[in-house]
Amino acid sequence: MRTMETLLGGQWVAADEWLQVHDPADTRTPVARVPALSAGEVARAYDEAEKGFAVWRRTSPFDRARVFHETARLLRERAATIAEAVVAENGKTLKEASGEVQKSADFFEYYAGLARNGYGTLIHDARPDTRTSFHHEPVGIVLAITPWNDPLLTPARKLAPALATGNAVVLKPASETPMSGLHLARALHDAGLPAGVLGVVTGRGGKISAPLIDDPRIAAVTFTGSNSVGEGLRRSLADRNVRFQGELGGKNATVVLADADLGAAVNALMVAGFGQAGQRCTATSRVLVERSVYKEFTGLLLDAVAALELGPGASDSTAVGPLVSTGRRDSVLKDIGRAVKEGATVLTGGTAPQDAKYANGCYVSPTVLGDVTREMAVWREEVFGPVVVVRPVDGFDEAVAEVNDSDFGLAAALFTRDLRAAHRFADEADCGQVAVNTATTGWDVHHPFGGFRDSGSAFKEQGTEALRFYTRVKTVAFNFGS
Repeated sequence: MRTMETLLGGQWVAADEWLQVHDPADTRTPVARVPALSAGEVARAYDEAEKGFAVWRRTSPFDRARVFHETARLLRERAATIAEAVVAENGKTLKEASGEVQKSADFFEYYAGLARNGYGTLIHDARPDTRTSFHHEPVGIVLAITPWNDPLLTPARKLAPALATGNAVVLKPASETPMSGLHLARALHDAGLPAGVLGVVTGRGGKISAPLIDDPRIAAVTFTGSNSVGEGLRRSLADRNVRFQGELGGKNATVVLADADLGAAVNALMVAGFGQAGQRCTATSRVLVERSVYKEFTGLLLDAVAALELGPGASDSTAVGPLVSTGRRDSVLKDIGRAVKEGATVLTGGTAPQDAKYANGCYVSPTVLGDVTREMAVWREEVFGPVVVVRPVDGFDEAVAEVNDSDFGLAAALFTRDLRAAHRFADEADCGQVAVNTATTGWDVHHPFGGFRDSGSAFKEQGTEALRFYTRVKTVAFNFGS
């Protein structure tokens, strides 16, 4: 079992207690242990962040960019080792984990370029002999709370813009998958990030959540995770001058019209519905198919799902890995069971495989459900597993109404050859991310990312839009008259 220390004040530190990390493909033996920090050590993280922020906010943007380019280089150089850690703690396939490392490096390269640019503009002033401008400056100390489903990518998505704009960050990675965040911290540290600018708080949420959230030095909290936790965070910050960014749940729909390339739609669903075992906020979980092609499409879908190989992420032949934990596996199976009790039909999958090679892992067979109604929980609530439900619809208008009949508004996709339908869908789908003839997943580092309604807050992640959350605006007027 590997021991990994955490980063505080530019030093790698251990702790009196340890948090064990398990491989979801075989939970019998821990693969690593990381420090389980105490409340006092959380306070130290903020103490160090104060000192680090004082240095980093005044560091040249060109020097920040150099740190970022070196971080990206180190991530790529260490890609094999980091990807293996992602597989070991999360369960996703080695191909998925390797892609996650490369995209994380992309984030730092992208924001290295933005760090070199000024963020502000010159504006006119009605007063004579006066020149006025506004610019953006860092907000201060940012608390970043990241999930287990993209344990390297999500920290990179948050740290890159936060650090590029001069903030200090305290990172709390998910307890199930802390190794990836520590690998990212190691790359930043080795690239020359000054002490205290990044601190990583590993440990059990029950012990450290209060000191993490309650510290008065926090200027902003960025969170990706469940709606229940996100709404709790929002309420806890409501009476404080702390900005909140939440990237929460989704119940994403894909619409397949009768004129669509059905094979292309099915291929997209293999990625969007079953990639990462369905453990993506942008995963497609609802499929609306025009009635005249419903039977044909469903047949193609079931054939494709049957060809997906379930297994450990480290195996080259695996298409769908395990869920991240036994708790997640049991939750998904419970959701399937509830759907069946409410009248849904299991068209394929629906169980935890019983073969000996799966016995000690957190597996759920890729599942497709039919005979689902709008009132069922499986149609309305996020499952976050390899479960897709299909329903027929009578035309475009009904499909769009079904897409929008949700508390969530993260991502939606349409498959069609009709240009008018494509543009109408882009206009009428009430989601932050809309795709036509491609998957609901796969948004790049420079694409603004985030949902509407219960899927998140008003602040977008990624692209230049992310800079709005991590900066505040200062307006400056100079009078140069005599």
